[in-house]
Amino acid sequence: MASATPMETLDGFAREKLDALEAQALRRRLVETDRREGAIAFREGRRLVSFCCNDYLNLSQHPDVKRAAVEATGKYGTGSGASRLVSGNHPLFGELERRLADWKQTEDCVVFGSGYMANMGIIPSLVREGDLIIADELSHACLLSGSKLSGARVAIFRHNDIAHLEELLGAHRGGAKHCLILTDGIFSMDGDAAPVEALAALAAQHDAWLMTDDAHGIGVVGHEGRGSSFMGERKAAVPLQMGTLSKAVGGYGGYLCASAPVVDLIRTRARTLIYSTGLPPAAVAASIAALDFIRGNPDYCKRPVEKARSFTRALGLADPVSPIVPLILGDAEVTLAASALLEAEGYLVTGIRPPTVPEGTARLRFTFTAEHDDADIARLATLVRERIIQRRAAE
Repeated sequence: MASATPMETLDGFAREKLDALEAQALRRRLVETDRREGAIAFREGRRLVSFCCNDYLNLSQHPDVKRAAVEATGKYGTGSGASRLVSGNHPLFGELERRLADWKQTEDCVVFGSGYMANMGIIPSLVREGDLIIADELSHACLLSGSKLSGARVAIFRHNDIAHLEELLGAHRGGAKHCLILTDGIFSMDGDAAPVEALAALAAQHDAWLMTDDAHGIGVVGHEGRGSSFMGERKAAVPLQMGTLSKAVGGYGGYLCASAPVVDLIRTRARTLIYSTGLPPAAVAASIAALDFIRGNPDYCKRPVEKARSFTRALGLADPVSPIVPLILGDAEVTLAASALLEAEGYLVTGIRPPTVPEGTARLRFTFTAEHDDADIARLATLVRERIIQRRAAE
């Protein structure tokens, strides 16, 4: 009897894994979805109102932002040609980095191909074997991936638990040359904010470097939408402000805003910058136009959080601090069924399941944008209350 070929054993491995995931309601599938203006999406011929998109200010559809992308493509072409350090640094990159640094009140900024690539490059450039990383347990996956890649010792503190972080610093900081504290600014699955000012104060006491991932903060929280470091009366002392351009900014890319020496070091050492082709000119130009809009429209930037609060108040829930509202249902199959129920009623709300969230915390994750219609929010709240929450309570 002939032995199986490598292709057959590979396919068998894949099918076995997929079957196991299917049995746990954890298999993922891509669904073709056509996003349009005003938080509208078309899926399988049906018009849906999307409450699962991170385009919080709807700037990916803004005419000025789209025009900037089109004009940049016409002038400069569709690609950047090579790594920024090889083919030359396009002038648009410098313009975007200057604007981001000014917005975040830092000396300099460096832009990456994505937020994930930014964290995979920044963290190993700053710490290595013999150093210490202490990360919030709900930090985004790319923060944790970058930490593992660094070779530094990694410790995890309980979510937003300052006392636990202080305990870990007391136990381990003395044995490490350098220490990096990592956290999301706004947590992507729960929508809550990190206690950035308290973290910064504790980091200063222990000669630790605080880095915040502000992917879900820029444009929608903090003074004039500057992000999580600006949610207090004054800017928090965060030396490493990282974030993305793919959410409220409406485009694509990642960035680090920091001091000039730190940014220069990252440009010199970050492998995901050195060995990756730069962003297309269209993406950079779109982000510049979007930042101009954000800076000129602070009241508009408040809308996503205001819309989220109208939803939670209709349900009797606590006011959110961000445009993200989770409804934890626990079981993955129950969550998928609830998502399907809302889709049948014309609303796109994706069910979030492990490993994206901890076991037993599968949820519906509602995200609100500036252009959501108040009537849609009110009807959605009624459906959630009557068809999901009350039915669950009666079971």
